[in-house]
Amino acid sequence: MAAQIFVISGASGAGKTTLVRALQANDPNLRFAVSYTTRPPRPGEVDGRDYCFVSEEEFDRLIRAGLLVEYVHQFGYYYGTSQTWLDQALKGHQDILFDVEIHGARALKERCPLGIFIFILPPTPAVLEGRLRNRGSLPEGELQQRLARVRQEVQEAPWYDYLVVNDDLSQATRQLQAIVTAARCRSDILWSTLSPFWR
Repeated sequence: MAAQIFVISGASGAGKTTLVRALQANDPNLRFAVSYTTRPPRPGEVDGRDYCFVSEEEFDRLIRAGLLVEYVHQFGYYYGTSQTWLDQALKGHQDILFDVEIHGARALKERCPLGIFIFILPPTPAVLEGRLRNRGSLPEGELQQRLARVRQEVQEAPWYDYLVVNDDLSQATRQLQAIVTAARCRSDILWSTLSPFWR
């Protein structure tokens, strides 16, 4: 059975990264797509596990060589997905889990139209703002920039296949797991494997 692609996007502060980690922890058949980025590692992040941390010069080389399936400049840093990595991963037996912003998701939709695209929303704008403020590390200007960006990003939610509202982390995790399970049971995915037994 060919690998499936699950693409998760969401507003900054919606809890996307926490949900992605919870989904990974509960599903050993999901392989996380590690993106390149030019931003410095945050505390606890590991090169090659969370991101491949590269210089702007190296990222520019990857762009010019056509080695990225998607990339974006966001909040002063570049993020992108390796074309070579994706091609190799699609030949494997593990499903692939992407954590990307909207422009990256659109690029992946063109490359992998049968992928499953999931958008994570906070319950309300006020809850989102509270979560961002509770981080305590964002200057007010950047916080306002992120809130303005979220208002734009949320307008993209309707083209995704699924929406998950992260009001309760346990419930949102269960919903994500249910989406993955349902996608793996689609007839167009399973029938090619099962049909030889029924001929």
